[in-house]
Amino acid sequence: MNSTAKFRAFVSLISSGALFRFVISSIAVVLVICSQWANTDSVFSFGNEWLRDRFIRMQASGEPETRVVVVDIDEASLKSIGPWPWPRHRIADLVENLIGTYGARGVALDLVMPERADADGDTRLAALAQHAPVVLAQAFDYTDRDRQLRVGDVTGGQLARNQGHAAAATGFIANHAGLAKARYTGNIGFIPSADGVIRHLPMVTHFEGNRYVTLSLALMQCCRQAAGTGMANPEAPTYAQTETGAWRIPYSRHWSAYQGISAAQILDMSASRDMIQDRLVVVGSSSLGLSDRVATPLAPSTSGMLVHAAALTTLLDHQAAGEPIKLPGRWIATGFMIAVAFLAAFTLPRFSAAANVALLGGASVIWLCIAYLLTRHDAEFSASGPLAGNVYLLAVAVPYHWQIAQRKSRSLLGTLRQYVATAVVDELLRSDLKDPLTPRLLNVTTLIADMEGYTTYVESLSVEEAAQLTSDFLACLTRPVLAKHGTIDKYTGDGLVAFWGAPLPVEDHADMALEAARNIVEEVRRFSEARKDSGLPRLRVRIGIESGMAMAGDFGTPSRSIYTAVGDSVNVAARLEQVARNQPHDIIIGQGTVSRATRHRFQLLGDFVLRGKGKPTTLFTLESQGAAEKMETAA
Repeated sequence: MNSTAKFRAFVSLISSGALFRFVISSIAVVLVICSQWANTDSVFSFGNEWLRDRFIRMQASGEPETRVVVVDIDEASLKSIGPWPWPRHRIADLVENLIGTYGARGVALDLVMPERADADGDTRLAALAQHAPVVLAQAFDYTDRDRQLRVGDVTGGQLARNQGHAAAATGFIANHAGLAKARYTGNIGFIPSADGVIRHLPMVTHFEGNRYVTLSLALMQCCRQAAGTGMANPEAPTYAQTETGAWRIPYSRHWSAYQGISAAQILDMSASRDMIQDRLVVVGSSSLGLSDRVATPLAPSTSGMLVHAAALTTLLDHQAAGEPIKLPGRWIATGFMIAVAFLAAFTLPRFSAAANVALLGGASVIWLCIAYLLTRHDAEFSASGPLAGNVYLLAVAVPYHWQIAQRKSRSLLGTLRQYVATAVVDELLRSDLKDPLTPRLLNVTTLIADMEGYTTYVESLSVEEAAQLTSDFLACLTRPVLAKHGTIDKYTGDGLVAFWGAPLPVEDHADMALEAARNIVEEVRRFSEARKDSGLPRLRVRIGIESGMAMAGDFGTPSRSIYTAVGDSVNVAARLEQVARNQPHDIIIGQGTVSRATRHRFQLLGDFVLRGKGKPTTLFTLESQGAAEKMETAA
């Protein structure tokens, strides 16, 4: 048999249904295996963390946490006591009141003091850190930098020959030398996930031959030794430990479960002693001015001290009830996917497409229930892995057995819904048009909008901030277009092109476009006002609108196409959007649109020579709503 015949035989074997189903099922299993043992920064981790965050929110208890109290240097404290930084003697007063007057079991300061301040206050704090159940803070850095952080004197380390399961630090910000004799110092440094959310905590950090514990663990050690329990060095639960040395925080309670007391109430002695006596206290700040805000699975903006409070809760639960059984989540997920993949290989040729979809949907629900239970017993398995395998089977295996007659309908609907409002798609399905995407000459109104000064706005922003601004702005443009049954031609970076009158002809396409334009300006105005309230610059949208004949349809090649409109009126709309750059009006309208509109009034702007046009063009803008109402009242 020659090489050509062998190749044909191989292709014939691959094309056989049984082997093809086996290959598809095997790929689904491989996909899940990759998700379970992939790097934590891989593409698989995003879906896993998103799903775990939802599980955490569902599992978090609202039962009040009576063992931990959060003392907050909040906005009210700063207003009544004085702006930050406070004198050290005031912080010493705060700690002394908590330990002496209120009888706190132990106090952890989520504050780093790298510089000396008033001598009396520093001396008192040093004495408290040496003789009272008080834990100071220092922050380790885990980022590789050209110039490593070295601020203050790091303390509280224990000699360690090797790193073990500890997280490796590269630098630190610690307290000044006057506080170096503190018996207990805890690390308040975080290792955020790739999306910036704090899901893991370095319970133990390795730095220059020593090991340092996190703030919550240091407070537990401090209080256990003070109580004489003989357990001076408790360890974190191992079920939450990851291979990188980070510890996944269970976040077992909602933030509302933690009792917060304003620092001002401690300083003026107005707080009740019963709220603090014999409890562990974390002192920190929720004030925006102190910038100790982090994102967590429970909330997008949380005070950093609450993360340490959540870790304390888990350590206390572990101390009281013992450690949950650690289950092999990775192997359970892989075994589950193997079972589903081979079941699908059996049912795909025998059941209908709807039945197979229902089977995979049911399998996904079952896995969600299993994953929900496993998240409390394994910190490393991918909760989304089997779901990705099921999605792959839905996307590849089910369509392979789908009825041929439905393929064209799915393709048509998939294309239309990218550009056309849902109501228009529904009308197309009810119509008798043989192929609504075939290019046709139609009377359309084109709207082109973009952001003024986009480059200036984003050049000082990070990539994430620029992407968020662009997304939010495009949403302001898109919603009014779709609400007025417009067709989105394309996005142009910071703007869009849309038209009315295609793929379905409509009589009032000019008025629909004008209403959408007015709504766009209003949405951008509200968005701009919200930005102004946050101290950000205002935004302005520029819109050009023109009506006329255009060729609208699906243009392109067999491999890639787009539904668009081409014609002179489309080009004029683009020129009008450019004219708006030098006009105080956000919306510039051409004569074609004015002649077709019946529900709007216009203000004449004059004649302008547009780029590419030899003769002047008369331009208009929308008459303000207030002026229109006055005219109607007078009439």
